[in-house]
Amino acid sequence: GQHRTEEFRKVNVLMKVPALRDGSFTLAESIAILLYLVRKFKTPDHWYPSDLQKRARVDEYLSWQHVNIRGKGSKLFLTKVLLPLLTGQPLPPEKLEGVTEELNVVLKQFEEKFLQDKPFIAGSEISLADLVALVELMQPVGAGYDLFEERPKLAEWRRRVEEAVGKQLFQEAHEGILNAKNLTADKIAPDLLQHFKHQLLKQ
Repeated sequence: GQHRTEEFRKVNVLMKVPALRDGSFTLAESIAILLYLVRKFKTPDHWYPSDLQKRARVDEYLSWQHVNIRGKGSKLFLTKVLLPLLTGQPLPPEKLEGVTEELNVVLKQFEEKFLQDKPFIAGSEISLADLVALVELMQPVGAGYDLFEERPKLAEWRRRVEEAVGKQLFQEAHEGILNAKNLTADKIAPDLLQHFKHQLLKQ
């Protein structure tokens, strides 16, 4: 709930994470932040390739993922982990089935359109597209849905991304989401609980 404070509001008036403050400059939205960091720190070319067509592949995925992988992955996470916590009721099986099927549709699209038979989304090297994709896919895993289990192509891609990033850093980055099953209502700020409850019960 720290992002709901007036202090955070000075960084991002939308009161959402992530947000960045670099000196007096502030920026919201994860993709805009990643692209800003890539350009500011002149990271190795593979993260956001200078090659026009490879960069276009990264941009294509980053443009698609918001309402697809991110939208469906976070919906499954919120439904499976937060909804029972907020309502105190077990999750109806048909609700879980519905959100799981929505995610499966976009996972198939991800494999067929973006991954194809390449090692990574933009080709032979890891890019921002792969990082963003895997972060979103770890949300359902954190909710107890191992979407890699019956998808060998996806599982191999995950292994390559983990190796490229480094297993220790990968584990550290995903520690919070992978422990989300142990989340209890008292660990969430009350106004945030109400916000989530309102959002989830509308669906």
